[in-house]
Amino acid sequence: MIVFDLKCAPQGHVFEGWFGSSGDYEQQRARGLVSCPLCGSGEIGKAPMAPAVSAKSNARQPAPTSAPPAARADAPGLAMADPQAVKAMLAAAAAIQKSLLEKSESVGDRFADEARAIHLGDADARPIHGRATPEQAAALVDEGIPIAPLPFPVITPGEEN
Repeated sequence: MIVFDLKCAPQGHVFEGWFGSSGDYEQQRARGLVSCPLCGSGEIGKAPMAPAVSAKSNARQPAPTSAPPAARADAPGLAMADPQAVKAMLAAAAAIQKSLLEKSESVGDRFADEARAIHLGDADARPIHGRATPEQAAALVDEGIPIAPLPFPVITPGEEN
């Protein structure tokens, strides 16, 4: 999994994008699948990134601030979250997903069949994750089988770059 800081050309919004590889980013961008989450622009490029350097374990942490998020001058009435706070929330969400995946079984493309079997009592009840087509997911929901999409892509072991 590769994380890029991306920037939209029209407004200069900086945001984070997670991709399976550099090639995945380039392909998705070329197909118009990468857009700014703040303004919707498809004019996206990589923003300069600082290297991720871990803090020393004995380093003092800055005191948390209770300052409200800044409002954008170009969007009256729309309060924007601090980009660093958004990054922290995304990182926390990714950590939660990782923890949940570690406690579930990967069933790959058999997800729809396995979820249905568990629901019907034909397979042992257990947490699972995998891939389903939009049609398979809709059919599971129509059948009353509880499923939920994962917020971040899951790379199958052995497929990472």
